[in-house]
Amino acid sequence: MTAITVNPVLRVAPAAPAEAAAHFRAALAFHTDVSDVVAALAAGGDPGFVVVDSRSTEAWDQGHIPGAVHLPTALVREQAAHLLDRSVPVVTYCWGPGCNGAARAALALAELGYPVKEMLGGFEYWVREGLEFETLQGRERRAPEPLTAPADAGDCGC
Repeated sequence: MTAITVNPVLRVAPAAPAEAAAHFRAALAFHTDVSDVVAALAAGGDPGFVVVDSRSTEAWDQGHIPGAVHLPTALVREQAAHLLDRSVPVVTYCWGPGCNGAARAALALAELGYPVKEMLGGFEYWVREGLEFETLQGRERRAPEPLTAPADAGDCGC
């Protein structure tokens, strides 16, 4: 008799295609990424959403996405109504993948009745993809990192 070896990937079988489709559809309802935000903003006109930086004032001053609204997570409940329109979807971001500040801000906004998505990658990946950002000294841009952005293409093709 031949022993069947199950590798770590397939130890738990993949979900049925319909279940997988529902899961990934739901995930996309909650998340967007830097590339999609850039594409929407670059298309011109009203992108149909507002970008919110949920970090501290010190972090905001260090650098932020041009045009973003500064609304630190700790201040969402008291300031959101003064800064945001409840009918306009919000995209939150924080430092990067190792920070859950954007998720906490998104939760607070959702609890206040705002339609919201979290931008995966946060400010870290915005900068690593070579996109322009603002600081107290003005606008800056760094060279894209080849492990996070295509070196010779306009977009990643996702």
